[in-house]
Amino acid sequence: MKILILGGDGYLGWPSAMQLSAYGHEVVVVDNYLRRRMAQEQDVDPLFQVANLHERVRLWQAHSGKKIEVFIGDLTDWDFISDVFGKVQPDAVIHYAEQPSAPYSMIDRKAATLTIQNNIMVTANVIFAVREFSPDAHIVKIGTMGEYGTPNIDIEEGWIDVKHKGREQKFLYPRQAGSLYHTTKVMDTDMLWFYVRMWDLRVTDLMQGPVYGLVTDENENHPELYPFFSYDELFGTVLNRFVAQAVVGYPLTVYGKGGQTRGYLNIKDTLNCVRLSLENPADKGELRIFNQLTETFSVNELAERVQRVGNGMGLDVEIKSIENPRKELEDHYYNPVHSGLVELGLEPNFLTDEVLAQMIEIVVEHKDKIANHRIFRGTKWA
Repeated sequence: MKILILGGDGYLGWPSAMQLSAYGHEVVVVDNYLRRRMAQEQDVDPLFQVANLHERVRLWQAHSGKKIEVFIGDLTDWDFISDVFGKVQPDAVIHYAEQPSAPYSMIDRKAATLTIQNNIMVTANVIFAVREFSPDAHIVKIGTMGEYGTPNIDIEEGWIDVKHKGREQKFLYPRQAGSLYHTTKVMDTDMLWFYVRMWDLRVTDLMQGPVYGLVTDENENHPELYPFFSYDELFGTVLNRFVAQAVVGYPLTVYGKGGQTRGYLNIKDTLNCVRLSLENPADKGELRIFNQLTETFSVNELAERVQRVGNGMGLDVEIKSIENPRKELEDHYYNPVHSGLVELGLEPNFLTDEVLAQMIEIVVEHKDKIANHRIFRGTKWA
């Protein structure tokens, strides 16, 4: 397939580009380096510097012999996105191109406005561009399990059957997002569902849990091909943050009671979930939703695992409960269904001690680059 990856410079976008290229697809990546600029503006640079997309593509070609095409520009600009779609005319589109941070979206009005304008406008432009240039293309949008919140009933896979006063109908599962970022993802889903009904688009919406890790099949033993690894409060996912904190002796920042439970997955599983969705596309006129996770953990459980493995490797890992800057339930029911991707062939990479030790070993190599002042700043929800 000819696959267009929007947000191809990101933590997940670049590894996806390499994997799909390795599998023989024709890959084109698009980015405007927004995430890099936001990190610099907030003084939260990643653990190590990552080459720009043009250089990454050259490194990948030298490693694999395969080419990836690059477009640099802003996908909220219709002239730019229409030019890209007109030239590429993709068979499939992977939409990663959003401001990806819940804490960033809650910093202040300026950050909130950027999140709304970027995320909603890019999704709208993707829909319009597919309609105009590639009406049969399959859109794979990366959503988030955070759209659902933490309801006191099981989380179904995107849809729920409702019986009411003797009648029944299937509806999108109720959403109750926990941040402005997550709210924009709910808006994405609603907008895609509207245009699926109006224009018979084919869409897969992947409700993804927090991702951890660095190593993929394509970059193993090739650190120059690693993605970003953020360890700060704004852009770092919780397990990646805990690993960096453990390495430098910074007490693991458990928010409040630490009972917050979410569904997690290894970065390798993210790539395989996206690829399986592409290889088994949604039908025309279908909004297909998968819950993309492999295991559930509370924050306390993650912290205890990092402490146990870290101490076994000679680190002195302390866990510290701090005042929760977020407005969220700290002890709750959480049982999401996640069978769809397994039925497509996903073979999960679970969070073993060996996987965690490998993460710690990689971060130890860059220990001197970790700046303690970047780890936690306490961005408040309310």
